[in-house]
Amino acid sequence: MSVWAEVVGQETAIAPLQAAVANAAAMTHAWIITGPPGSGRSHAARAFAAALQCPDGGCGTCRACTTALSGAHADVTVLATEKVTISIDEVRGLIATAQSSPSEGRWRVIVIEDADRMTERTSNVLLKSIEEPPPRTVWLLCAPSGEDIAVTIRSRSRHVSLRVPDPEVVAQLLVERDGVEPELARQCAYAAQSHIGVARRLARDPDARARRDQVLALATEIRGVGDAVLAAADLAAVAEEDAKAATEERDVAERNELLRTLGADDGGRLPPALRAQVKQLEDDQKRRATRHKRDVLDRAILDLLSLYRDVAVLQVGAREPLVNESHRGHLESLAGRTTLADTMRCLDALGVTRERLASNVAPLLALEAMALALRPRAAA
Repeated sequence: MSVWAEVVGQETAIAPLQAAVANAAAMTHAWIITGPPGSGRSHAARAFAAALQCPDGGCGTCRACTTALSGAHADVTVLATEKVTISIDEVRGLIATAQSSPSEGRWRVIVIEDADRMTERTSNVLLKSIEEPPPRTVWLLCAPSGEDIAVTIRSRSRHVSLRVPDPEVVAQLLVERDGVEPELARQCAYAAQSHIGVARRLARDPDARARRDQVLALATEIRGVGDAVLAAADLAAVAEEDAKAATEERDVAERNELLRTLGADDGGRLPPALRAQVKQLEDDQKRRATRHKRDVLDRAILDLLSLYRDVAVLQVGAREPLVNESHRGHLESLAGRTTLADTMRCLDALGVTRERLASNVAPLLALEAMALALRPRAAA
């Protein structure tokens, strides 16, 4: 199976990457791979890295391919941050790695996922390495849009733009590679809006589907100010609990491992020299939890956006497949007792909420304002 097998629905977009693997004249030292969430940016970057190391251009089965795809290849370095921003120190570490020649492969490949999380100052640190790269080093930067990358870096890189894959293609992937029942695969592919990772999680986890249904219910359950406040509190609590469940066990393990490495006892008082290192770890863990909460809330808002999109489709009579077909009864009810103007107002409110959360507005305040805006109004 080729290394490109996971990059579904992107045949035209990835053609320049495949051409660069096959022909050295088409190769360049820096690439920017963009596309909306779920389009497969990271998969494309890892597949490209594997193909560059593979003697056969990406067979998918040799040691070079399997280690590059799994993150174990000595000459493929992947930075996938779990924090809100990528730090300067992390980028400086990558720059140091980029200066060394490949140890076993043909290229030294540096992949930065979520490159849009670099601040301007961090981007400036990276710029010099991209301007004057070592001869066998390749930089692969992934971001939702080229506009999310500093213009000075964009001007020195080649751009590959992915698109949202067809949900039917994603459903087929779930059936063929994950063994999901076809109807469930189709439902999850549409519900995830073609985001392959989210579609897989929905297909495999009934609790994830139940949580999504709970979020969509907000649109029909909010009747007044009290309902809005309670709904916002529930959504914030879900994000908090999700982040805690996802990070708590790992946080404890990381702290214990650090203390063992430092030769310290967790039960006693730490010397000042060690306390700073432990605090640095705790700060990193807090940033990771913050990002996780933001991601959970952003996903919830995207689900609500998909619901109101479906309501608008019904209200204008468009012959488009519904993202939330399994909720058609609720959608038709909401479409029948509200106007298109109300629906557009709700869509605008959800978009504003995403912007507020991205701007570090207190989540509960942003969610309360959102829930108040979603209160249905009777059609004229």
